[in-house]
Amino acid sequence: MGNQPTDEKIFTTKSIIMENKKKNYILFIALSAALGGLLFGYDTAVISGAIGNLTEYFHLTPVETGWAISSALVGCIFGAFISDYFSNRFGRKVTMLITAILFILNSVGTALPISFSMFVLFRIIGGIGVGIASMVVPMYIAEIAPPKRRGALVGNYQLAIVIGIVVVYFVNYFIALQGDSAWNLNIGWRWMFGSEIIPSILFLIFIFLIPESPRWLFQKGKTAEAVGVLEKINSPEEVLQVQEEIENSINVKEVNQWKNLVNPMFKKALFVGIGLSVLQQLTGINAILYYAPEIFKSLGSSTDVSLLETSILGVVNLIFTLLAIRFVDKMGRKPLLYIGSIGMTIALAAVGSFIYFEAIGNWVLPFLLLFMASFSISWGPIVWVLLSEIFPNKIRSLALAISVFIQWVANFVVTQVFPSLVENQWLKTHFNGAFPFYLFSIICLLSLLFVWRKVPETKNKSLEQMDSLWQ
Repeated sequence: MGNQPTDEKIFTTKSIIMENKKKNYILFIALSAALGGLLFGYDTAVISGAIGNLTEYFHLTPVETGWAISSALVGCIFGAFISDYFSNRFGRKVTMLITAILFILNSVGTALPISFSMFVLFRIIGGIGVGIASMVVPMYIAEIAPPKRRGALVGNYQLAIVIGIVVVYFVNYFIALQGDSAWNLNIGWRWMFGSEIIPSILFLIFIFLIPESPRWLFQKGKTAEAVGVLEKINSPEEVLQVQEEIENSINVKEVNQWKNLVNPMFKKALFVGIGLSVLQQLTGINAILYYAPEIFKSLGSSTDVSLLETSILGVVNLIFTLLAIRFVDKMGRKPLLYIGSIGMTIALAAVGSFIYFEAIGNWVLPFLLLFMASFSISWGPIVWVLLSEIFPNKIRSLALAISVFIQWVANFVVTQVFPSLVENQWLKTHFNGAFPFYLFSIICLLSLLFVWRKVPETKNKSLEQMDSLWQ
């Protein structure tokens, strides 16, 4: 009898240690997969430091310079289009391994091109990797994560994207310092693209160390292997419960997800997924990220100051993405989206008004920082969280692939249209250059209404509860 409390303490201590080990293992899995997001950000931003020398080295026309940048987006669209087939046919893990190989090929090919056409080819290959990763990585993390931690763990994907962008800015800067202008023209830009091979190889190595998604394994009838994965990430009493929920939500014989989309419940979920994807891009975030230095220059900043102001935007992006990860599982998804939509609406309307009334001065930067903070705590990470979790098991990979595909198309359209909106003479005459900001502000207000009326709250719900959420 005297030993009973001691035995209970030992048992409790062992339970706590085991629970912490499982938590740390899940975090390791999520961060390993999130390296795909880091490569997403890295590959997107690496060209910003190289495009000037690349243009001069290959004697590119303005159209060819634009193609050097946007060719990667074409690859992203194609990658998102084929992502469902790969993730369903080969599994989430193998698909991520394929993307790692594509990233490696891209880093080598864009560093050693003998012609501009060869450079574009490998930019497209890298874009395909980004497109596939943007679908499979958040889905994989969501399928591994327990409901109470899923928001934060999937949010690491967006955090990794932001870190990738920030890191490559510093890498490009460091490489540019290694030689004079002639060295940068002939060699420097090659090192910038080649530097991507380091995170690409790390991604490849870490994907080998993580398990396959248990939900995909159950879907393919590999029950013993799936249970083995569940045992590594759940307590013994949770394993049977999770297994039962997954098996009840998956009919192994139903392999055609397109047929499932006929179901009105699944159509509703897909509509919301597409709406979130499109609205995320139509807030104007990528137009502002891609063209931030030019925006600041047009408002009177020098080249050096505009780069500094753009860097400040990047730091704010990082800080508020971290805050989103901290609060997404405590506050829920919808409250953060409400906060973000309101902040973005006010910020962009203010920027538009300052430009329209030519009262720019030092006022524009604070409101662009408000816009970035509002986006980074909401529509940046939270949309990826929702896309990874709102779809029922029977259509998850297909519906997510469709949503991400349309997201990349919207990204491409916004990126191409924004300069035309800025330069259009009629709009300049009537809106004094403020029209794009007013337009994005109205869309941000509409995004608030969309979340209020159409988007369900998924906080603390298991992936298997998504069916009942849409009924």
